[in-house]
Amino acid sequence: MPGTQTHALSPSIPSLLTPSLDDLGVRLHDGVGTLRVWSAHATALDLVLFDETDLDWATDTLPMHRAGSGVWEVTTPQLRPGTRYAIRADGPHEAGHTFNEQTLLLDPYGRGLVGGGAEDWRSVVIDDWFDWQGVTKPHTPMDATVIYEAHLKGLTKRHPGIPPALHGTYAGLGHAAMLDHLCELGVTAVELLPVHAFTAEARLTSLGLSNYWGYNTLNFFTPHAAYATAESRIAGPGAVVREFKEMVRALHARGLEVFLDVVYNHTAEEGIGGPRTSLRGLDNRAYYRQQDDGTYIDVTGCGNAVDTSTDASGRLVLDSLRYWAVDMQVDGFRFDLAVTLGRDEHHTFTPDHPLLRAIADDPALAGVKKIAEPWDVGMGGWQTGGFGAGWLEWNDRYRDRVRNFWLSDIDYARRAEVSPVGVGGFATRLSGSSNTFSAERGPLASVNFITAHDGFTMRDLVSYDVKHNLGNGELNRDGADTNRSFNHGAEGPTDDPGILATRRKAIRNLFGTLLLSAGVPMITAGDEFGRSQRGNNNAYCHDSALTWLSWDPAPWQQDLHEHVRRLLSLRRDNPALRPARYAHDTEDVPNASVIDWYDEHGEQMSHERWTNPSHRTLQYDARSTRGSEAGNRILLIVHGLERPATVTLPRLRGVTGFISLWSSVDERPATNQPRFAPGATVSLPGTAMQLFRVE
Repeated sequence: MPGTQTHALSPSIPSLLTPSLDDLGVRLHDGVGTLRVWSAHATALDLVLFDETDLDWATDTLPMHRAGSGVWEVTTPQLRPGTRYAIRADGPHEAGHTFNEQTLLLDPYGRGLVGGGAEDWRSVVIDDWFDWQGVTKPHTPMDATVIYEAHLKGLTKRHPGIPPALHGTYAGLGHAAMLDHLCELGVTAVELLPVHAFTAEARLTSLGLSNYWGYNTLNFFTPHAAYATAESRIAGPGAVVREFKEMVRALHARGLEVFLDVVYNHTAEEGIGGPRTSLRGLDNRAYYRQQDDGTYIDVTGCGNAVDTSTDASGRLVLDSLRYWAVDMQVDGFRFDLAVTLGRDEHHTFTPDHPLLRAIADDPALAGVKKIAEPWDVGMGGWQTGGFGAGWLEWNDRYRDRVRNFWLSDIDYARRAEVSPVGVGGFATRLSGSSNTFSAERGPLASVNFITAHDGFTMRDLVSYDVKHNLGNGELNRDGADTNRSFNHGAEGPTDDPGILATRRKAIRNLFGTLLLSAGVPMITAGDEFGRSQRGNNNAYCHDSALTWLSWDPAPWQQDLHEHVRRLLSLRRDNPALRPARYAHDTEDVPNASVIDWYDEHGEQMSHERWTNPSHRTLQYDARSTRGSEAGNRILLIVHGLERPATVTLPRLRGVTGFISLWSSVDERPATNQPRFAPGATVSLPGTAMQLFRVE
C-alpha cells in the first residue's frame, strides 16, 4: 500500500529463501516481457523505453501498477532482448525520501547496462541463453583451495602471449596463455576484484583519475562492460554477458574456480546529494541506513551503507548471489566489508543476522565458497573470527603476525638488539589460528594472506618503511600508515647487493609461511614475480603500468616464481599441511594434523622458549590423520633471528630420517633432496625456513 514502511528482517530465513530469481526484473514469456520492480514508498512508477541508438530519445512511457507486497509491474511486447529502458518513480517528499519523478533510474535487477556519465545509464533486456558445452564447476575441496587474487584488467593487460585485442578483458583471462600460467603455478581459484558494473566517483574524475579497483557498484546483476572486448561491447550487453560466461567456462575446463569480490555494503550513489541512479530514487528509506531525519548512517566510509536489516535489501543481495552462482556459474564470493551486511535494525553486527544465515544456508548457494572481509568502519566493526558456520574469513591477525615476525620484529631487533616478542604468536598462526576460529569451524575458516590488492605488494613490503601515495591526489593521507614493513636498510630501489639478497630471502620466508600454514592461502597476483607499485599502498585510482602486471621477469623474479611453484606443489602433496580440523594433542580427530613443537636443540618446546624474544627458532612437526593419507608427516624449521643457528633434528619414535624438500636459503629451489638422520644438525643463516618430509 502507498507509504507502507518496510519491516526489519524476521528472525527466520524463509522470507529470503522463498522468492525465485524470476520474481523481480524483466522476465520474457509468451512473446512479451514483464518488468517487476519493488518500492514500498512510491506512489507512482513508470517504465520509460528508449531508442536503441539514442539513449536520450524516449520512445514510450508506460505506467506500472501495483502487484502487491510493494511490487510494481508492467507487461508489454516492447520488452524484448536489446530493449533499452529506465524507471521513473514518484513518492512522498519528506525526511528520508528522495523521490524525483524526472530522474531516470536503473532497474536494480537489470542484467544489461549501457550509457555512462553521472546519471546517464539505461538498463537493457538481454537473452540469458548460453551453451556451457557440458563444462561444470570444479568443486575444489576447501583444503585443496589456493586463491589467486587479481584485477582482471591488470592481470592480462600486458601479457605477451595474449592477443592485444583481448588485453584487459574477460576473454583475455580465458585465453590459453593465462590459463597455462595459473595452472603451472598451482593455484586453484582466481578471485577477481569487482566485476559488477561500476563507475568512478566525481572526486576522482575531477582529478583525472579513475576508480581502478571497482568498489563503486552501479548494479548488482551486470558485468562491467569495460572489461569486455571491443567486439562484445559493440555487439551489446548480451554479448558482454556471453563473454563473461565464456571466460568462466574456459577456467572451469582447466579445473580453475572463479570467485568474485562483491560489494553489497554500499553503492555508487555515494552520500546524500550524490548521484541518484537506482536505489536512492526508487526507495531511499528502505535501501539505505539512516537516522529518522534522513541523515545517512555510513559504516562503510563510502557515503552510504545498504540497509540489510530490511527484506528488500536482503532479498536484493541474495537474488544477485543466486544469479551469479547459478546463471553465471561463479564458484565463490568474497564479501567486501561483510560486517555491514550483518548489522541489524539497530546497526549492530550479529553473526546470526538473517541475511548471513540465508547466504550460508541457501540451497542455490550450496557448495559455493563464501568469504567475509570481517570488518567495516562502524562501531564494533572488527569481527575477525566472529562469523558463523559456512563462512570463511580474511584473517588480518594472521597477516599482521606474519609480517611482524619476518619484518617489523627484525627491524626492531636491529635497533634494540633484541626482538620484541617470542615465537608463540607466530606458531599459533602457522598452525591454523585456533585462538581465532572455533573448533566447529576449524583452520579452513581462515583465509591466510600477507598481501592483498590494498596495501603493499610483497616486494614493496620488504623494500619500503612508509607509503608513497602522493600520486593519489590526497597529499599522502590515504592508505594505511601501519604496514609492518621493513626496507632492510634502504628506502625503495637500491643497488646494494647485500640489501637485495636479504630482501629476496625475506620474500621467500613470507611465501614459505603463507603456503605451508594451515588454512586457505591467498596469493596476490604478481607477487609470485616480485611485482612493485613503487611504494604506493593504495593504488585504487591508477589504471596504468603502475598496477598492470609486467610479464618480463628478471632472473631473480623467475627464481621466485619457481619457489612459489615448488611450495604449492609441496602443499598439494602433503596433507599434513592442510588439516580441516584442529587435533591438538590427540590422534582421534579425523581430517586433522597432530602437532608437536621442538626447539633448536630437538627438545620439546618449554614455556620459556615460547615467550623468550631471544629464542625465535622452532621445529613444527605435523602428521595427518586423514583417512588413507594418515601417516603423511612433515617437519618445518623456522628461524626468526638474523644471527645464524645450528638446529638439531628431533629424535622421534619410529622416525628413520628427514628428507629436505625446500629451503628459503636457496636463491633457486634445490633439485637435490638430501636425507638427514634423527639427531643430525642443520646449519641456517639468519632468518630462514626449511621443510622436511618425515620418514
